Amino acid sequence: MPQVPIEIQLSTLPDNPGVYQFYDADDVILYVGKAKNLKKRVASYFNKNHAYGKTRVMVKKIMAIKHIVVPTESDALLLENNLIKKYRPRYNVLLKDDKSYPWICIKNERFPRIFPTRKLIKDGSEYFGPYTSMKTVRTLLDLVRNVYPLRTCNYDLSQEKIRAGKYKACLEYHLGNCKAPCVGLQEAEEYHKQVDDIREIIKGNFKSSIQYLKQQMKVLADEMKFEEAQQIKEKVVVLENYQVKSTIVNPKINNVDVFSIISDDAFAYVNFLQLSHGSIVRSHTMEIKKKLAEKDEDLLPLAIVEIRQRFDSFSKELYLPFKVTVEPHLKVTVPQLGDKKKIVELSERNARFFRQERFKQIKIIDPDRHANRIMGQMKIDLRLSAEPRHIECFDNSNMQGSNPVAACVVFKNGKPSKKEYRHYNIKTVEGPDDFASMEEVVFRRYKRLLEEAASLPQLIVIDGGKGQLSSALKSLDLLGLRGKIAIIGIAKRLEEIYFPEDPIPLYLDKKSESLKIVQQLRNEAHRFGITFHRNKRSKAAINSELEQIEGIGEKTAQELLKNFKSVKRIKEASVEDLTKVVGLSKAKKIYETFH
Repeated sequence: MPQVPIEIQLSTLPDNPGVYQFYDADDVILYVGKAKNLKKRVASYFNKNHAYGKTRVMVKKIMAIKHIVVPTESDALLLENNLIKKYRPRYNVLLKDDKSYPWICIKNERFPRIFPTRKLIKDGSEYFGPYTSMKTVRTLLDLVRNVYPLRTCNYDLSQEKIRAGKYKACLEYHLGNCKAPCVGLQEAEEYHKQVDDIREIIKGNFKSSIQYLKQQMKVLADEMKFEEAQQIKEKVVVLENYQVKSTIVNPKINNVDVFSIISDDAFAYVNFLQLSHGSIVRSHTMEIKKKLAEKDEDLLPLAIVEIRQRFDSFSKELYLPFKVTVEPHLKVTVPQLGDKKKIVELSERNARFFRQERFKQIKIIDPDRHANRIMGQMKIDLRLSAEPRHIECFDNSNMQGSNPVAACVVFKNGKPSKKEYRHYNIKTVEGPDDFASMEEVVFRRYKRLLEEAASLPQLIVIDGGKGQLSSALKSLDLLGLRGKIAIIGIAKRLEEIYFPEDPIPLYLDKKSESLKIVQQLRNEAHRFGITFHRNKRSKAAINSELEQIEGIGEKTAQELLKNFKSVKRIKEASVEDLTKVVGLSKAKKIYETFH
């Protein structure tokens, strides 16, 4: 069958909700997406210029469009999720799956064992989870075992075998950790009451367990069994303390899923918190690799479906940072204040901390990916036309007009390239004139790079405000580099970023990584310049001390320092040693001056 032109395929699409699939010339699926209106959404790929490069590349490859009409947008979301997992198209975000989460199992037995597991067996047993770490599971099971005596053996405790005396009470019974149902010392009804309470504790509801234990404590106290009543009281205290630690919001907030999302150019991070009776019973953050610069509004509903399926969540209410279309039976709340707002903010903090941890890991494991991310973010934040892989920063140093110097530091891929740092003695400027000094040093730097046909930076950073920036621009104009290299100034007081011919400065977020790189450049240039200036002033002071001796000029002073390394050694030298360097006549004058 001949290939149907894209224009005709677009014209026949319906206006209904549904899922669309893009295929290339080899009938390989490229992308799966959902839409409230299939015709409008799919047409938008072909009737506008896409800023994101990968989207442009994908659109050029599309040769066929298939679609599935569904009743509602929420149905489209579920279908999209399933198709992405089934086909894993090249241009769809990656929703990473993990089948090895730990669960708590209540075994389907006459006297059920309760234990952690990573395997789900369909034998009628109950599974709670999955949990995001085994540490959480062990903490919960330790709490349960401190309060309730449970069997840990794997015997078949059928009535027949117990009556036949098949088993003997083990050490766990003698230690008080088990009531020995294996020898008939605990009835199944009592054991199952314990399991019911444990089931509620795992769900985050401590109320029934605490009430039951307090009733038992009162009965024992009335019967004058004070030691046993004290043991029960200790268990109540354990439960109440755990409940206080785990309850972070109003206990009336129950059976709720909380989601939040933060993202950058390449990745999005979706955090999930599950609340039961005011306690967080589950927390997980998913990393999503973007493929086509997807928006948070598109990624969050996709992640909600995936995470709820993965964790078997049946919560009926969602707390979200903004409205999205989800399954119609779910209640969506976008909190504006109070406890509900606090829990969404907590979720966002979890996502942010996860992102920071990933950045630290990536910086160690994959420095190239880290550099790519930083460079991409700087390009956006500083309104650049290209990623600033090569940045140079200039700073002037002078002390009351003496010994004026300048420094140029170089960063490659966001890191200092110290072998390329340069010092400059200011030659053409008299007195403390920062503007003229900046003009001179910028001109000298790039005149030399042009003469040597060396690579030019993508970004120049000037330590100073509008005045210093204007001076640097004069030099770029003289060299014909205006517009070929991006240039900005950073003013110290409020960390204002100035652009050429723009009177209004840019204020970056104080936590912005782009601002931190610019600050690091500025601070490094200042440190490098100050060190050079300090050394120069020190050297000038030393030369001055020697040159005050009659008959000792600059050249003789330098020769002495070259041989003796310091003024202190010159002072301690004998006439014979000094004579070897400067001759007998000068040696006597130097010796007599210091002695």
